[in-house]
Amino acid sequence: MRFRHPDGSTVHLAYCTNVHPAETLDGVLAQLRDHCEPVRRRLGRDRLGIGLWLAKDAAHALVTDPSALRGLRTELDRRGLEVVTLNGFPYEGFGAEEVKYRVYKPDWTDPERLDHTTALARVLAGLLPDDVTEGSISTLPLAWRTAYDGRGAEAARTALLTLAQRLDSLRELTGRDIRVGLEPEPGCTVETTGDAIAPLTAIGHDRIGVCVDTCHLATSFEDPHTALDTLAEAGVPVVKSQLSAALHAEHPHLPEVREALAAFDEPRFLHQTRTATAAGLRGTDDLGEALKSDALPDASPWRAHFHVPLHAAPAAPLTSTLPVLKAALTRLVGGPHPLTRHLEVETYTWQALPAELRPRARSQLADGIAAELTLARDLLTDLGLKELP
Repeated sequence: MRFRHPDGSTVHLAYCTNVHPAETLDGVLAQLRDHCEPVRRRLGRDRLGIGLWLAKDAAHALVTDPSALRGLRTELDRRGLEVVTLNGFPYEGFGAEEVKYRVYKPDWTDPERLDHTTALARVLAGLLPDDVTEGSISTLPLAWRTAYDGRGAEAARTALLTLAQRLDSLRELTGRDIRVGLEPEPGCTVETTGDAIAPLTAIGHDRIGVCVDTCHLATSFEDPHTALDTLAEAGVPVVKSQLSAALHAEHPHLPEVREALAAFDEPRFLHQTRTATAAGLRGTDDLGEALKSDALPDASPWRAHFHVPLHAAPAAPLTSTLPVLKAALTRLVGGPHPLTRHLEVETYTWQALPAELRPRARSQLADGIAAELTLARDLLTDLGLKELP
């Protein structure tokens, strides 16, 4: 979906296909047919943006076979879909029964992460619509914190500098400007937007920036306006933003609140949980840990890294951090010029929701995704952006 900003620039809105896990190119093509096109039809649009997730094997197939890349581009066109952004965070196995810490491997200390991201950039350059020259890729924020030291920091810095050089060369070769954004996430080396400033200013390249995920922003209790102003003052570009909402518990000391939270403690994904105290941010790596006795102070609200549907906050006594998303969006695109032109709804946890909230059929999932995009569209038009055909 495209929108005209009051300054005349085009802002793109997509939804991320990591909600439809597929490891192969054939699986990606099936996603377009079974999920993405039905969402587009529900929205009554001739064109829909999708943020593709391409696992290692799918990316390799596309970057090594020009005919396969042309075939994917043709299929996108045929189904009324377009791609300006990729989710390059998960490497493989995102649809496994247990993902948890595996999603952070390989990290930016491993040469395989550089090779994979380079492949994604080359693929994206070939998938961009004819009238679009800028693409974006989100990636993991360097590494999970426990596997990172001084030597790792230098290896990651060298890898990102090499990536920047490759992106420069890609621009010269194709005329397509591909940028990559580190996505701050609780528990990682770069947990907050503030944590991103030092490593990114050390690289000092405008094609390497930040992907602001509004669920992660909220989970870390960051104020959106402060966070985005700080990035702007440091000269760190917001390459893209993922529109998502975290799980919020206002009174975690109450037994009924803990019971409600326990329904979201599931085995597939990691749900880092945080609370803001007078002594600073406290947290656990997963929601189940937080629910164990006194593992986390419960005098103040808790937030958990669980991407809940934008249009359907959990039932009381829980809610979502949709207000944080709205505040971030106001700063991102509500000013005289957008801070980013790539927005991506990323609720990948539909099938990890409590059983009674999960879509029971493919059609229900398409309905839910369409409802999320409708909400995002309405937020953008309320900010003065004009929806384009």
